[in-house]
Amino acid sequence: MAIEQKTRDAGMPHTSGQLSTFFVADMFFGVDVLQVQEVLRFQHMTRVPQAPEVIEGLINLRGQIVTAIDMRRCLGQSNLDADRQPMNVVVRTDDGAISLLVDEIGDVLDVEEDAFEPPPATLQGEVRALIQGVYKLQNRLLLVLDTERALEVSARAC
Repeated sequence: MAIEQKTRDAGMPHTSGQLSTFFVADMFFGVDVLQVQEVLRFQHMTRVPQAPEVIEGLINLRGQIVTAIDMRRCLGQSNLDADRQPMNVVVRTDDGAISLLVDEIGDVLDVEEDAFEPPPATLQGEVRALIQGVYKLQNRLLLVLDTERALEVSARAC
């Protein structure tokens, strides 16, 4: 099954109409469900010497070596409480699979492409640099994460 490519021509992502959601701090994110390879509990990681701070380490996913990016660090948030462990959202990118370490996994939500909006002006900093846009839900904003940009930014150490 091929992943639909995103485009910035019209400022809207081309999605399957479904977003896999997750939480990082008080933010609610989504990525196209077709980009998600799998969702896992916390995995043992091998630290990478001299890697950017946002790279938590490498995980061995059935023989596939996957880089784990700490989304809290990437977004300038404080560390997760010591009694909680992050979850892994493994997504496919043009450069291969990466694991996004997130606080909590949400649901798969159906979204209407015409409800997609550009990032609001009130959204600043690291978050704004990593999202494509938003969907206004009844009680919150769903931030559409640009996984390619998250990978680029993490390589530059957010």
